[in-house]
Amino acid sequence: MREKPEHIKWLVDTGERITTVDGKVVAIWEFQHQKDERTLSGWAKYFRNHYCLDDQIDELRNGTGYSRADYLLNIKFPDEKDAPGPSIRAGDFGEILVADYVEFVLDFWVPRTRYIDKAVRNESTKGSDIIGFHFLHDGEFSPQDVLAIFEVKAQFSGSMANPRLQDAIDGSKKDQIRKSETLNAMKQRFLDIKDFPAKKRIERFQSDEDNPYQEISGAVALFSIQQFDPEVIHVTSSADHPNNTNLVLLVIRGDCLMELVHELYRRATHEA
Repeated sequence: MREKPEHIKWLVDTGERITTVDGKVVAIWEFQHQKDERTLSGWAKYFRNHYCLDDQIDELRNGTGYSRADYLLNIKFPDEKDAPGPSIRAGDFGEILVADYVEFVLDFWVPRTRYIDKAVRNESTKGSDIIGFHFLHDGEFSPQDVLAIFEVKAQFSGSMANPRLQDAIDGSKKDQIRKSETLNAMKQRFLDIKDFPAKKRIERFQSDEDNPYQEISGAVALFSIQQFDPEVIHVTSSADHPNNTNLVLLVIRGDCLMELVHELYRRATHEA
């Protein structure tokens, strides 16, 4: 596992729990971000490299006439103001933060292939939002190995809370269909860059009939505190989810998260 980034220290389990109408427990976490220049700059670099590796950006912008900042703004990053850019920014931010949670809190291997090949900057990437893998033993495959698939929805603006956790649960129901396509896209990416050990780890999970494993589903909603409403979480239901017995429900809230999103993209752009 790679080194844990500093911004993970801001992701805190509040200890609060909300029970849904069908009896599922939702853990409430909080992203307690601070004005810490060193951590924010490190996070901006880490975030930027999901879209464009720093050691490739000059080659990629060659021929465009763009500076590094202009290349990121015009080719890679969702738009700050023109719709649907802001909502795509919020969605990408939420997915990357939850990927960090799955990797650095839950201790899964989470390949970051989702954004690097993103062709249209103002569109959501297709496929399952986050897939993580946990191996019982290094270098060996076991029926106790675990594949985790998380669906993420965010709301960082608006006057009323939307049922984003319900939306994430409903989206998660489709992951049984999207799983094989997403695994194949990951495998193809690793094949392209000749990372054959990573390709082999993906292959281990492509046929649960031939190579059985455990599967966890996750549904996560992120809210700015200003849009968080416990009652909206309470009326959520996952009763008809196909993997309901292995479904993790999580809410992450934080203060003024849309402002943070724009600041993170600004730093990622101008500190390149």
